[in-house]
Amino acid sequence: MRDLAILLNEMKDAGVLEAFALFGAMAQMRYTAAVATFDADVLIAVPGPPKLDALSDVYRFCSDRGYRPEGEAIRVGSWPVQFIVAFDPLTREAMQQATTVNYDGVPLRVVRADHLAVIALSVGRAKDFARVVALMESGSVTREQLAELAARHGLAGAWSKFVARFLEP
Repeated sequence: MRDLAILLNEMKDAGVLEAFALFGAMAQMRYTAAVATFDADVLIAVPGPPKLDALSDVYRFCSDRGYRPEGEAIRVGSWPVQFIVAFDPLTREAMQQATTVNYDGVPLRVVRADHLAVIALSVGRAKDFARVVALMESGSVTREQLAELAARHGLAGAWSKFVARFLEP
């Protein structure tokens, strides 16, 4: 993971990325017990106007440093990494409000627990609902925080269904 933190900071310093933040299962492990995952997911913002191939500069930068594509990801050290352009107001806010942690002496931005939970809620798969429950059980987020963030991003209905299904007897 240290190699990824270094690479992300180099991309930002070189202007390939405007911003980045680790999210998904790897970010969840900052707040809960370890979970099984096969890759690392990184939210990114790229400079310039939107373009069809938003990841071309990211792939070129990685390739120039010896990191090669592997399916839908790029292998960085022992991790396949998926770069995902922040795609809606929720993911953009999550990236902007991410916290910076020290990973073996290298700064790494990580999405906050409340944003991880509401992004998971918005996706709505079984493993995403399990992520929301795990984040709540860890004490990293409260029902009130999630209700407010979900409502602000148009997910009040999804939150109500989640509460009825998983949190009420």
